[in-house]
Amino acid sequence: MTVPAQRMRAQRLSHPATDVVDLFASVFALQAQDVPAVRLAARARGVRSLDGPLVRTWAMRGTLHLLHEDDLWVVNLLGPTFIAAGRRRRDQLGLTDELCERALPALREVLTEPVDRAELVRRLAEVGIALDPKSQAPAHLLAFAAHSGVLCRGLDDTYRLLRVECEPRGVDELWRRYRRAYGPATRHDFAAWSGLPKRQLGDLPEVADAPAEPTGAVRVLGHFDTYLLGYRDRSAVLDPEHAPLVQTGGGVLTPYVVVDGQVVAVWRRDGGHFAVRPFGERPDIADEVADLGRFLHVDARLTWV
Repeated sequence: MTVPAQRMRAQRLSHPATDVVDLFASVFALQAQDVPAVRLAARARGVRSLDGPLVRTWAMRGTLHLLHEDDLWVVNLLGPTFIAAGRRRRDQLGLTDELCERALPALREVLTEPVDRAELVRRLAEVGIALDPKSQAPAHLLAFAAHSGVLCRGLDDTYRLLRVECEPRGVDELWRRYRRAYGPATRHDFAAWSGLPKRQLGDLPEVADAPAEPTGAVRVLGHFDTYLLGYRDRSAVLDPEHAPLVQTGGGVLTPYVVVDGQVVAVWRRDGGHFAVRPFGERPDIADEVADLGRFLHVDARLTWV
């Protein structure tokens, strides 16, 4: 039994999910600020379609995630933390607390259908909430509204109203779901993944991690895949010597290849051309690249660099 094998199993990378409900019951959420990337993450876990009871909204770390609608309780749990963290920047942009509070009922009034940001800003101006569309103010106001549980953002990048009808749950429940999706992991990893300050974590309950053995699973993962984003300390699966090739800064990861839980290469794509740079011996990834090509509807060609 190894930590990488346990994490691969927890993330459904070695034991693929049967559908979106099965997947999100296990992994809780997938990072989703980039729609093609979240589709790649689902494919690597056995799911080729994101049709289903899923919602794309701001959650952990204040970033866009895809969640099952039954897990929207996390918005009410984490929202106040990120609303407080963003207050200074909102003030700099002229988004006072009074304006933001007025904006919430205004958004409920004008979001009669899914619309893009430009149209939403236009509609808000018509009801007295004027924003400079060329500034960062619209983005920060809409993030405030999302953290307040008022709206979300579809996979087509349109905004629509959100209704959070889940029973409230606490940090202990989020910790349990995190450990199911990422275990073995530490409270420091949990703080980094959730974005919660350590002072809010309290005494977290003991959680047993499911056993797992290596299966030989090979997965080609994208630049926002949660397999690495779920941890502060990634050294159990990513050799620090190779970390600079993957962790290039700005919260973006270079797309990478995992074999039995270990990151063994990075890759890039140009059309149907997949160029892979291994850290050591070349991994046997031909079948995985071919499947990725089928998923992307391209004639996949694998080369080594």
